[in-house]
Amino acid sequence: MSIEVNNESGVEVEESGLVALSRYIFEQLYIHPQAELSILLVDEPAMEKLHIELMDEPGATDVLSVPMDELTPGTPGRPTPQGMLGDIAICPQVAKVQAKNAGHSLQDEMLLLTTHGILHLLGYDHAEPEEKAEMFGLQRELLSGFTGKEAPAETTQ
Repeated sequence: MSIEVNNESGVEVEESGLVALSRYIFEQLYIHPQAELSILLVDEPAMEKLHIELMDEPGATDVLSVPMDELTPGTPGRPTPQGMLGDIAICPQVAKVQAKNAGHSLQDEMLLLTTHGILHLLGYDHAEPEEKAEMFGLQRELLSGFTGKEAPAETTQ
């Protein structure tokens, strides 16, 4: 399992927690143990540039996901094939504001955004109410299972 975190944001983040969470999600969703994931932590100007390039939307956002091999969750008897899951870009500066507004820690918000980003890489979405209920339900389940406490309130919409 290759999970790389590259922090270019200038904000100190507990990177080992993001890696541990990613490994946990891989195990829970039967992602091939040799699947690859890249997590890039960027500042607001870099995130705004990515947001414009990828979504054609101005302003820095909290998390962006760029799937590579279009992998989907596996099953106990049939794990996801080996491949590149993709890249997640997270902006800790935006995450700080969201964490404060939601009343939880920056680390809780970073874990939430990492989970959210990985689920997007696996094909989950929240454009429709049914999709949102499924994705956010799984997000809460994974976060609670990893942290051993109630998942933080969703700040991503």
